[in-house]
Amino acid sequence: MTINQQIILKSRPEGQASVDNFALREENLPVIKAGQVLVRHQFLSLDPYMRGRMNASKSYAEAQPLDHVMIGGTVGVVEASAHENYQPGDTVVGMGGWQTYSVVNANEPGAIRKVSTTHIPASAYLGPVGMPGVTAWMGLTQICKPKAGETLVVSAASGAVGSVVGQLGKAMGCRVVGIAGGAEKCNYVTQQLGFDACVDYKAHPDSKSLYTALKAATPAGVDAYFENVGGVIMDTVLARTNPFARVAVCGLIAGYDGAPLPMNNAALILVNRLSIQGFIVSERMDLWPEALKTLGERVAKGQLIYKETISEGLRSAPEAFLGLLKGQNFGKQLVRVSE
Repeated sequence: MTINQQIILKSRPEGQASVDNFALREENLPVIKAGQVLVRHQFLSLDPYMRGRMNASKSYAEAQPLDHVMIGGTVGVVEASAHENYQPGDTVVGMGGWQTYSVVNANEPGAIRKVSTTHIPASAYLGPVGMPGVTAWMGLTQICKPKAGETLVVSAASGAVGSVVGQLGKAMGCRVVGIAGGAEKCNYVTQQLGFDACVDYKAHPDSKSLYTALKAATPAGVDAYFENVGGVIMDTVLARTNPFARVAVCGLIAGYDGAPLPMNNAALILVNRLSIQGFIVSERMDLWPEALKTLGERVAKGQLIYKETISEGLRSAPEAFLGLLKGQNFGKQLVRVSE
């Protein structure tokens, strides 16, 4: 009998999340039934939204149930199939969670999706050609709507979402300014991703210093802002906005562990007639095909650069996830579950 390793949510965090909130569990795999597919996971995606699901408080989605496998996107290989559309050896993407295997009802719409690894590596379907990439494309094209010549600012610019936003913004003819933590990440953003400038927030620990650096990088002000962080960074960018600037709020990771999110420049929402919109990528599934087509073509042609941080083995997932929340990853954070 094959053993399935799983990581469950054992307890809800009080303040910062810790490894003690998780537990490893082992179960025997059941025999698949008609319409089901057994998938062996190769990679697990770790994403900031998971931190919000660990809380019991009201959110846009239901809380992660205690004593259940942690939610998460996966890419893997079909090991056994009782569904005519899937064969052993097929590579599929789904929400298999923090476990080595998943049994999927392939008749459920959207449960799994078959993908090709001929021109696109399997792991990329959890990054630039997956939910993070679609998030970047959606927030940029549907909310930020930048025009050629405008200035686009992107926080968490070296991350899985921000790096795609910036590259797509450059392709649209924008001046793109990133905000990232550390010289190494900023060098990557400008020298490899092609951003016009990058502000290292770690080198500017107070709001006044951060504003001065951002002002130098955005001499014509800010027309569009893709927000991943919140807090002092968002407040500082608002101070540089032009009238009628658009802000796409994708994430507020600065507050995910319970830290306050100060906003001293809220008056500028009115003064500059800003459009600020939060969005959830899963609520617009009608846009996914167009986004995935665009992103897949760019990755296959080498026109979209991405970076991955890969931790080894399912047991490493909790530590890797906590590191992600602290910005210790570089690019897309993945867990290699199997070869």
